[in-house]
Amino acid sequence: MNEPVTQYLAEWRPYPFRLLETRLDVTLSPRATTVRSALRFEPLQAGADLVLDGEGLATQSLAIDGRRLDLAAPAGGPLVIAAAELPHGPFTFEAEVTIDPEANTALEGLYLSNGMFCTQCEAQGFRHITWYPDRPDVMAPFTVRLNSDLPVLLSNGNPVASGPGWAEWHDPWPKPAYLFALVAGDLVAVPGKFTTASGRPVALNVWVRPGDQDRAGFAMEALIASMRWDEQVYGREYDLDVFNIVAVDDFNMGAMENKGLNIFNSRLVLASPETATDTDYERIEAVIAHEYFHNWTGNRITCRDWFQLCLKEGLTVFRDQQFTSDMRSAAVKRIEDVKTLRARQFREDQGPLAHPPRPDHYQEINNFYTATVYEKGAEVIGMLKRLVGDEGYRKALDLYFERHDGQACTIEDWLRVFEDATGRDLAQFARWYTDAGTPQLTMTEHWRPDAAGGGSLTLGFTQATAPTPGQPNKAPRVIPIAVGLIGPNGDEVMPTRILEMTEAAQSWTFDSLGARPVVSALRGFSAPVTLQRQMDGPTRAFLLAHDTDPFARWEAGRGLALEALIGMAAGAAPDPGFVAAMGAVIADNTLDPAFRALVLRLPGEDEIAAETASRGNVPDPDAIHAAREGLARALAEAHQTPLGALYDAMAVPGEYRPDAADAGKRDLRLAILALLTRIDGGARAQALWDSAGNMTERLGALASLVAAGRAEAALRQFEAQGRGNRLVMDKWFGVQVSAAPPKDALATAESLSQRPDFDWKNPNRYRALIGGFAANHAAFHAADGGGYRFAAGWISRMDELNPQIAARQCSVFETWARYDASRRAHAQAAMQAIAARPGLSRNTKEMISRLLGAGGR
Repeated sequence: MNEPVTQYLAEWRPYPFRLLETRLDVTLSPRATTVRSALRFEPLQAGADLVLDGEGLATQSLAIDGRRLDLAAPAGGPLVIAAAELPHGPFTFEAEVTIDPEANTALEGLYLSNGMFCTQCEAQGFRHITWYPDRPDVMAPFTVRLNSDLPVLLSNGNPVASGPGWAEWHDPWPKPAYLFALVAGDLVAVPGKFTTASGRPVALNVWVRPGDQDRAGFAMEALIASMRWDEQVYGREYDLDVFNIVAVDDFNMGAMENKGLNIFNSRLVLASPETATDTDYERIEAVIAHEYFHNWTGNRITCRDWFQLCLKEGLTVFRDQQFTSDMRSAAVKRIEDVKTLRARQFREDQGPLAHPPRPDHYQEINNFYTATVYEKGAEVIGMLKRLVGDEGYRKALDLYFERHDGQACTIEDWLRVFEDATGRDLAQFARWYTDAGTPQLTMTEHWRPDAAGGGSLTLGFTQATAPTPGQPNKAPRVIPIAVGLIGPNGDEVMPTRILEMTEAAQSWTFDSLGARPVVSALRGFSAPVTLQRQMDGPTRAFLLAHDTDPFARWEAGRGLALEALIGMAAGAAPDPGFVAAMGAVIADNTLDPAFRALVLRLPGEDEIAAETASRGNVPDPDAIHAAREGLARALAEAHQTPLGALYDAMAVPGEYRPDAADAGKRDLRLAILALLTRIDGGARAQALWDSAGNMTERLGALASLVAAGRAEAALRQFEAQGRGNRLVMDKWFGVQVSAAPPKDALATAESLSQRPDFDWKNPNRYRALIGGFAANHAAFHAADGGGYRFAAGWISRMDELNPQIAARQCSVFETWARYDASRRAHAQAAMQAIAARPGLSRNTKEMISRLLGAGGR
């Protein structure tokens, strides 16, 4: 069962039966849950065997139209019923199986979470519940009866009937098995209501454990806002009588869009000013929107096969990004999305885990829930929208919903809708879905002056994409390049224009210019590419001061910072030009506080390492850390007085509100605090800790105190106040290793991992400590290999219980080949130790083999 088997897109074949109806009768028991299923099939292909998926099922009986089958079911699927055993017309397949939710530590299928029954069936979890064609293109309406003495019994769709110890649910909308859900437990509902645009009332509930009701109100507000937004922007109404959200403590993912019954990791539902940060609130708002938006882009229209995963995820990420942009600051949201893309997806593209948004093969589908599928998938949607315009995009989406409602679709179906709605040929654009790697754009400028003092400017672009595993040669892609021109006095002389690049090399000329302009290129990050151009410090400083495009303005500051940091890592002094440019940002009170916070935060150490490697140099994690600390100190020393004044000015009085305006002020204040802590020894951080009125300030102050090495008392207080709240304690574990000086981080992580309350079987707690440590760049990449060995040991341990979490954690080794020979040897040895563990799961085996197979990449 642990040997990986490669699945190929080219080998996909339609299922030879139509599933007309699914009926389930589930009697819940911690160690012996009984599942009785009745599946009504209609043959589509004469002579076809009935093939059903199943894993870990204790089969009690199998029958066709009531006739018991004398067939020994395998321990793991597939179950094959020969065509000779099947009627020629429609028939009902019945099965009774027993499963053990309490033993299900992988949290895939039906499992227990602190006494609560819940499910996670995407991608292939339903086969752990009963025999079924567990593939997304097999869709049917479900009727589910739940039997249990637990007080709350929930499933998909609408409630039909209930009585003592049972409840029945019916979902009239055909759905694949991955969208099935049930929840049973001692829960309390935080109710709400919504009336659709057509006047239909919908009952809303956020279900939580008793005692958590006071932390579910914001989630309900976010749900209602999402429903209203989807009607107004996409014309999509909700289609059931009820919509339920359930908060679950033990959950591998962030949340799951099961039809009418969304199951959420509790950290993405529960929030109060005392327990959640501004970032938590924004994330809750975005993820609730994301899962709700899946009702149409994922549920009503799903993907034909798992190779098409980005069809639903890329589109829905793009929709939730639009939503957050409308709810908060569009400029800040765009920059944050680009930061996430570069930090996570560009890393994938540059290493052994590179794959296209639509891969053509995989071994374990759970390993392809990646930044490439989600974040890059969203960028591809954004490019489509830029190319066809707002009107063309809306026309195409309306056609998509009209044409494909109730269907399981492919990327080809999606692109054909745009071609039919707008008349564009998207054959070349389709390469964004099929080709891996990040294209590199190189831009040149040629100025031809005229006799009047003006002239013409020619911009030349070339594009090239480096080889990725299995794809050595890359053809040119369609790349929308948003460009603006800014005059020497800071005025915009040409507003944003989209240059549509389709060749390996192209140029555009702009005539009749009064003076040579400064080029603002790739505005709004109009395509997920890297841009190489010759640009000196003064030009970057000019763009930082004058560019009208917020992303391009931030990018100019980031470029200044990276140049300064790479120089310092090589032994140079802090760049006075960068220090002066930051002074101008600090002094500019016309800027959005959240934007100023983004500019003042220096690039992360992994980003500096990536930029160093892209220039053909070997990054030194210790030198990079020292450079970042040194530049932060230089900024604090040079601007101590205005930073202190701005820190005081950004204090937010009165009652806590998680809205964008107040959150931006707190964010700027904490960015300043991180700088000033370098020179005041943590005095301001201690003062903020003593006076903090919300979790955002408390955690920000604590992080600065940890970095300053004076957090012992604050950590004790945080623990005493947070003990008993699992989500708060996750923060306590995480901040101690992520913010710690690198020399202390490993010893801290090892000590914390020995504590009785390090419940590593809980994915949130595991990620807080192990993931938090790996995010401490210099500590993880320590020269002696201790960081690699620590992470590898915990990956091996987790793999025994929860292969999904272990496999995803393997990505911490994604960039191992960029470092020096000694570090590479330590990382390789650590990964080989994982690979050598007896009984290694399919999930982790695939990830480690891909990482080790990179060799010197």
